[in-house]
Amino acid sequence: MKPLKEKVSITLDSDLVIKVKQLAEQDDRSFSQYINLVLKTHVGNVEKNDDKKRF
Repeated sequence: MKPLKEKVSITLDSDLVIKVKQLAEQDDRSFSQYINLVLKTHVGNVEKNDDKKRF
């Protein structure tokens, strides 16, 4: 079963959109897939760092 997805609308700086599109293309991913990957990685890192602070 595929994970549930939710459509969202965000506003990004134009230069950031250009760079992320380039990175997504280099990684053979769609813009949306790449943004999802970057956000998952970032959230995972933040959660990992929060866990370290607790101990």
